Amino acid sequence: MFQPSKQQILRLYKHLIRYGNQLQLTDKNYFLGRIRLEFKEGRELRDPAQIEFNFKRGETLLRKGRIV
Repeated sequence: MFQPSKQQILRLYKHLIRYGNQLQLTDKNYFLGRIRLEFKEGRELRDPAQIEFNFKRGETLLRKGRIV
């Protein structure tokens, strides 16, 4: 099981915020608010499987440009 480090999580957050600022066909405020909310809620997670799932979900969003 993959356990991302705090640095990796912060890097993902930073990249998602940058991605959100570049959006043109989507409401930027909604997207950025959603990212902030997801990370705020993710701070409470303790289950490694949930942490891994959320991290990979964020990476997939950056890679493909959409939520899977």
